[in-house]
Parts: sequence; C-alpha cells; structure tokens
Amino acid sequence: MRTEDQSQNVPRPAPLVEVRRGPIVESRHCGHVAAVDGEGRLIAALGDPRTVTYLRSSAKPFQAIPLLTSGAADRFGLTERELAVACGSHSGEDLHVETVAALLERIGLDEGFLKCGTHDPFDRATTERLRLRGESPGVLRNNCSGKHTGMLLLSLHLGAPPESYDDPAGPVQQAILRTISQFSGLPAGEIVIGTDGCGVPVFGVPVQTMALMYARLVAPPADFDEATRRACVRLSLAMTRHPELVGGTVERFDTEVMRAGRGVVVSKIGAEGVYTAGVLPSESWPEGLGLAFKIEDGEDRRARSTIAIESLRQLGVLDEDAYETLSPYASFPVLNHRGEIVGQIQASFELERA
Repeated sequence: MRTEDQSQNVPRPAPLVEVRRGPIVESRHCGHVAAVDGEGRLIAALGDPRTVTYLRSSAKPFQAIPLLTSGAADRFGLTERELAVACGSHSGEDLHVETVAALLERIGLDEGFLKCGTHDPFDRATTERLRLRGESPGVLRNNCSGKHTGMLLLSLHLGAPPESYDDPAGPVQQAILRTISQFSGLPAGEIVIGTDGCGVPVFGVPVQTMALMYARLVAPPADFDEATRRACVRLSLAMTRHPELVGGTVERFDTEVMRAGRGVVVSKIGAEGVYTAGVLPSESWPEGLGLAFKIEDGEDRRARSTIAIESLRQLGVLDEDAYETLSPYASFPVLNHRGEIVGQIQASFELERA
C-alpha cells in the first residue's frame, strides 16, 4: 500500500494533449515541460520540471562530445556528415548505412564490433524493401549504429580494447559520464545510470537539467574549456546542416524541425516520450534556450510532436513560415475505420512563465 508520504513524492504531470472524439475529451497525455536559458534560469514550465527521467537518445550529442575534445575526431578525419550520424537516431536508410560503414572501414573495424543490436529500420520504405527481399535488417540499420561507431572510434583513440567500449567502468563510458556531469552541473555520483535500448549506459537527470544541457550545447558557457566550446559549435553545425543524418530523409520529426528552423534549432528526440531542443542565440534569446519535456505515459507518436511544436511556438522560436511547414506534425485527426474524421488530437496547454 502506498503511504501518504510516498504519494506526495510522485511528480504531478500537467495535461498537455487532448484526444477529442466528437464533443468530449476521450484521452489526455500529460507530462513535464521546462525551458531554460543559457544562464540556467527557468523561463517556463509545466508539471514538475524537477522530475528525474532518462535522457535516452537525447544524450547522443553529449555522448559524441568526447570524440571531439579527445582529438579522436580530428585524428580519424570525421566529416560533418559523420558527426551528424554519430548524434542521430537515424532511419536506417541506405545513406545512413553507407555513412556508418565508411567510417568503420576507415578505422579498420567491421560491423561485428557494434553492440547495439538490430531492429527494423524506422524508414517504412526501407523496411518493406528488406521484407520483400527476405533480408533481415543488419546492425548498421539500427538507429544507434552511428553513436556506437563513434564510441568504437573513441576507444581506439584512447588505446582501450574496442570490444569493451560499452563497459560502464571503461574509459569510453567514463569520459561520456564526465561530459554529462559537466553539461548538467551534477556530480557524477548524482546522475542515475541505467541501460539504454542499445545496451550502453543511459543517464537520468531532472527535466529542467535536460533543458539546461541543451542550452549549454548551443551556447556553451564562458567557463567551459575551449575544447568543449569548440565541440559544441561543431556538433550544432553538423546536426543543423545535415538533419537527414540525424533523423531521415522523410517523416522524421527532428529532421523537419531543423529544416524548418533553418539553422536556429537543434532538435533531438528520445525514447519513451522524451524531447529536447536547443535554440541558438538570437535576438529573442541572446543567451540561447533549452527546451525539454517528458510525456508521462511514454507516448512517442501522437503527442510528442504536438507538444514540441506548441512549446516552440509559445516561446517565439518558430516564425509563421516554420510553423506552417511543421503544421502536419502539430495536430492529427482521429479517424474511424471508414477513414472519416471523427475527432482531433491537439495541444491543450499554456506554458507558465517563471
């Protein structure tokens, strides 16, 4: 039985998305939202921004930072495209496979060293093509293959056995943990460690801290060391210039946000209803801005893009052209089995300004 004290410690999410069927709200998706500026000030929030959750794939840019700060990226001549795929949750299309395979060949390893496992490509056309051919998706089509290849590369650079790049106590994962600590401002011992879907460590921090990390990614503080500051610039440029390698060529929300944002927004989804974005310094946000939210029920499809677009709109990040471009992701019709529209899925919140 849950005690009164325990129930008081459960974060209270805010309603964010309504699923309407006819005149009534049939379902709601609730969660926690935080927007933080480059100085760490909470700009806007809903729910409980102190809620601790895993970054999941939103950690990928920070998992790539040691590639640059260690000198590994320069040693092996990583291009912007390769840096982008290392930060991405790619769709498993041929261009992603070819980019990762070329990087593996350059470092003298093959896909047998990757420990991320396999799954169907996120790209529906690619999945269907493989099925028609009777082919199973290989490890290179895993959305995390770029990240894992980056970890392999860092392992080689550090002189560590490439077979153990996923070891939480090994030099690769410890370098990543130090990076998470640096950007979050949390001691390493206070960061919750779990295991991600691809088998490597994943990091649990408050939603507000996730937003801070992205504000620092796009506008690194002056007290960060020069190598880290340069790494932030390079990764932000790589992601915004090559968004198709972060997501995919079609039907990938991160890709569409960065295309519509025209170099202003770094967008990165995470599993289980996580979303993060960094807004580069601008007239509206001279110190940059970080946005993060967690959908309480882990919904990834009909709620995440709706919340993200509405949050960016309320924060004044998206202009009219960008909002129009992203409108197919802002709300969705509810259809019956005859294809008739019988309701609507839409945002239902107003951010509370701090």
